[in-house]
Amino acid sequence: MAILVMKFGGASVGTTTALTQVLSIVLQEHERWDHLLLVVSALDGVTDALIEAAQLAQLSNRRGYRRIVATLRTRHMALVEQLPLGINERHALQADIDRLLFDMLGVCQDLASHTLDRPVTAAFDEIIGVGERLSARIVATLLRQNQLRGVAIDATDIIVTDAEYGHARPHINLTRERIRQNLIPMLTRAIVPVVTGFIGATETGRPTTLGRGGSDYTASILAVCADAKEVWMWTDVDGLMTADPQEVPSARNIPELSYDEVAELAYFGARILHARMIGPLRDHQIVLRIKNIFKPRDTGTLVHAISPDDPNTIKAATSIQGISLTARYSGPLMQINSLIDQALQSATNSRTEVMITSQSSTQTFVCFIIPTTIGPEALRATQADLLRCLQEAGLHDIWAISPVSVITMVGSHLGYMNRHITSALQALDQIEILALAEGPSRHKLSVVVDFADGEDALNHIHDVILNSD
Repeated sequence: MAILVMKFGGASVGTTTALTQVLSIVLQEHERWDHLLLVVSALDGVTDALIEAAQLAQLSNRRGYRRIVATLRTRHMALVEQLPLGINERHALQADIDRLLFDMLGVCQDLASHTLDRPVTAAFDEIIGVGERLSARIVATLLRQNQLRGVAIDATDIIVTDAEYGHARPHINLTRERIRQNLIPMLTRAIVPVVTGFIGATETGRPTTLGRGGSDYTASILAVCADAKEVWMWTDVDGLMTADPQEVPSARNIPELSYDEVAELAYFGARILHARMIGPLRDHQIVLRIKNIFKPRDTGTLVHAISPDDPNTIKAATSIQGISLTARYSGPLMQINSLIDQALQSATNSRTEVMITSQSSTQTFVCFIIPTTIGPEALRATQADLLRCLQEAGLHDIWAISPVSVITMVGSHLGYMNRHITSALQALDQIEILALAEGPSRHKLSVVVDFADGEDALNHIHDVILNSD
């Protein structure tokens, strides 16, 4: 039973043009594969709006969150009106949208009136997961209108997680059992499940979210638990690129990458993928393809277990924001590491996953990254919370805080690329390097520079990549 999991991002479901492409792709692959499993994200910008609504509700700003809910309703209803649907299907879908938004409004009101019977973070997850539930119903309805048996499935019914709200981790064995009980029978009846990305639920049924960008992770979890053959990620770019094309216009597509290379790219700033999605695919040798929804015939990027004779080149460079702490101090770092984790948890509801440290006899340098999935205000918020934590601990006069950029080069055999790495470092001749770190996987080398130098450093290193083939 060959199963293909296809995940469609926010740019793939937000317009009638994009949804037409989704429909065309699903119809084509439905003929080629035994079974399809779809995962959908919220429409572009919807999750950010829902986060703002939750924040306004917490501040008891009723006018603010009601305005956002009204705007979201208008946007989704306008999209539904433009789709080629029958009258009955359209009315049923509109009723579904109204019900979901009404229920979410109730959670906002409980949050605003401080009458919750659960943690605030749990209420936040209930609110911000509504975007995927809306888009799943739209896509499923469109499939049914075109002779496919599409059914919207809330991942709260099948993906079981812990209670780490905002950054939940799945219980794979429990999830696999739910999928075998609920999803596999649907596949055998030629139903195309349209599963909500990003969300799950605890064993007791309390909704959770998997972290920003978590729809990718949902696709990975489903693929592992349903024994899928491949996962295809549909985006609005041509696959994984040698750099972020929004930052480096000369960036070009990378035809093939290994699981480990892609994992490093995801952790260090590649916005296309959720950092945690690669591990399960690598462990189960499930092929990943990243393709452009508007260029479905292009090959995109293939991610698999590349052979040992893969060419020794630097394949990509990423840039990600970070925060550095420096001190005229040398010794144990347990306390400062704890304060960093505390500040990041307070500001972004996530924990430190990547940290670079360096010490001499008289000085210490510590740097940690701010995940791109958290949002644009994360750097400022984390810096402010970190300063507060240092002040409370009486360490603000010892440690200096500065924003930095972490530029990361990725390749399969970095330990054997001395010539290319030398060229990359020489390209930074006029830029001060604050720290260098080679990962234990030997697939990445990170260069830490002052925040103001980040754009230049990325472009210089990318020029080396383009000329190193």
